[in-house]
This record gives sequence, C-alpha cells and structure tokens, in this order.
Amino acid sequence: MHTPVRLGTPLTSTATRVMLLGSGELGKEVIISLQRLGVEVIAVDRYPDAPGHQVAHRSHVIDMTDAAALTALIEAERPDLVVPEIEAIATPALMALEERGVARVIPTARAAWLTMNREGIRRLAAEQLGLPTSPYRFADSLEELRQACAEVGFPCVVKPVMSSSGKGQSRLDGPADVDAAWRYAASGSRVDAGRVIVEGFIDFDYEITQLTVRALDAQGNTVTRFCEPIGHLQVRGDYVESWQPHPMPPEALARARDIAEKVTDELGGLGIFGVELFVRGDMVWFSEVSPRPHDTGMVTMASQRQSEFELHAKAILGLPVDVTLLAPAASAVIYGLHDAPAIAFEGVAEALAVPGADIRLFGKPESFQRRRMGVALAIADNVEEARVRAKAAAARVRPVTTA
Repeated sequence: MHTPVRLGTPLTSTATRVMLLGSGELGKEVIISLQRLGVEVIAVDRYPDAPGHQVAHRSHVIDMTDAAALTALIEAERPDLVVPEIEAIATPALMALEERGVARVIPTARAAWLTMNREGIRRLAAEQLGLPTSPYRFADSLEELRQACAEVGFPCVVKPVMSSSGKGQSRLDGPADVDAAWRYAASGSRVDAGRVIVEGFIDFDYEITQLTVRALDAQGNTVTRFCEPIGHLQVRGDYVESWQPHPMPPEALARARDIAEKVTDELGGLGIFGVELFVRGDMVWFSEVSPRPHDTGMVTMASQRQSEFELHAKAILGLPVDVTLLAPAASAVIYGLHDAPAIAFEGVAEALAVPGADIRLFGKPESFQRRRMGVALAIADNVEEARVRAKAAAARVRPVTTA
C-alpha cells in the first residue's frame, strides 16, 4: 500500500524532491503543478534551456541513455521520486537504482522499462494480457522487414521500436514502400536504429486517448479513475489536434476503459497513463500506452478541473485527484515553421481574441519547421465549435525569425 508523500519546503532539509527525466513542454507543465505544491524540482534533459529547465529549481543536461551518467546524477541528487517524461532513458539503470532503494521511480521502474519500446508493451498487451491489438511482427534488418510486411499484409504501418511523437513512422501501401520506410524508421529512432515493429492496418472509425489515473483514495488504497475520452488527429503519427470529450457508444467506452484498466493495473504504481486505442463501432483495439502525461492530453488544460499535469503531480504524491470535465474543449498545435534559434511569435493578441481561446508557448530554444512550439486551446458549448476556435487561434500565431 502506498502512503501520501509528506510535503516539505523547497531548498531546505525538509524538501520533497522530484527529478524529471525529460523536460519538454509536457514536463514543464508537470513541474509547474509540482511547484504549486511546494515541491523542489530537478529538471533533466539532453539539451540546455529546455522548457522545463526554465521553471525548475535546478537543471542538468545529460545523455539519459548513458546508464553511468544517469546513475551518477540520481545518486548525487537523491530525489524522493524520479519521474521519466520521455522514452529515451537507460531504464535498466532505473531498475537497479529502485532495487537498491536509492529512489522511487514513477510509476515503477518496470513500467518505464516495458513502455520505453513498442516491443515490450505490445508483447505485454497481446501475449500476456490477451488484449485485442492489430497483427504485428518485429524486424531487425531490411530483409526481415520485407518478410514481416508480407506476413502482416498491406497496407501496414512501420515504426521504430523506440521513438516518440510519430518520428520514423510510415504507412506502407505496397512492397515498393519498404526500403524508404526502413530508412525513415532508422532516422526517427532515439536509441535503437535497427529494430522496427510492423503493424497490420486496422480500418478504424477513430482513435482516442483514454487518460487513466492511478491514485490513492482516502483509505490509502490505489484506485483507477478515467478522464473523458480524447479524440485526436495525427499526421504521420504526430498529434496536430485533439478534443475532449470524444463521443463514443456506451459499449465501446466500457471496453476502452476495461482495456486501459487491465494494462495500467499490470504496469502498477501511481500517476497518469495515456492509453491509445482504435475504435470501430463497439470494437476496441489497444495501440500503445505512455506512463506519463500524453501530448493529446494538453486539451485538458482547458477542459478539466484538473489538467492531466495536475492529476499526475497529485497522484504521484499520493493526493486525491478530480477528473471532472468542465467544458468541451480542443487543442491545435503551433509549429515553428522555421529552422532557426530563438524565434519570436507575432499574432498572439489576435489569437487570444478568438472567443474561448488561450495560448501556451513552450519556450523551446530552437525551432524547426515541424517542431511543436506551442498549442492553442479553446472551450465552447460543443466539441465542433471548440475545434474551430482552437484551429483559428493557432493559425493567427505567426512564428518569425529574428535575424
């Protein structure tokens, strides 16, 4: 049984100290939520001045896939909780540290290890838990990829076993697409550039993110709570728009939550999980799970009483959570549109003039054409109008170079 973490005073001997491994836009919001509770936060990322670095008490820049460097940093800082916020981490080092009692990993070191690559979590869901998934194969070479695609059939999807935000993901409509998909997968992998998963294509009606929270109740028992389902639009596996709530038939919603609960129960620990699911009619298939806030869940900053970031912060500290939906809402991504450092943004005032709209600019120190640099949020009386407003607000923000 878990017990609530005692909350101290930052930068004193009583401090409750949390280390985030990964400090992008999602980590930044988790840090802000932790700061509001008086938690001392250490932000870690692979590049300097990451969004989370800008709001943490201390920051470090290391290669988090380097087990020795990661171990040394955690042993030096001795945080109460270690919170992985990205996949590219030396998770065996976290497992060793947790086993030695050096730090508690959120949700658990095993969960971080299983979900850091698509192979671990797919085998857990399909082979151990018996959940419905698309057909799949793994491949370690171009020749194995050709064979895997032939066995799964076309169309299919090829993804690196370790990547994030859709990087390296391709849809293949026939054998002529295989070579390019192999090269693209290698370019998009964060750790292992030589292994991919081939997934059979499911003709789904839509896909959702079922945010699932494992938190403590008043008696200290772990309970599972569900946010309203989030619909989202992806382009090459990268989220560009999301909305909440996504309408679902009662039977499909029940199946989605049953799948989400089975997966998260098996992973264990406390915190929020982003469970991705395909839906057709009343049928539901498991796709992926992230044991952390999900990019599509940024919509909850407008839609819910407690955003996914507040839910994560409170849950990992053993505090009560509230998944109440306040209003239909939507989010739309603001891209950098330039390959340049230190860009600026114009049109923010015009964006905020859109009824019900708000803006988050992440503060990333370098922009790329398709790098997510901000997000527009909007509420409305219904999801359709919220989507219109969010996209209108995002379109009014104009990234510009400062040269």
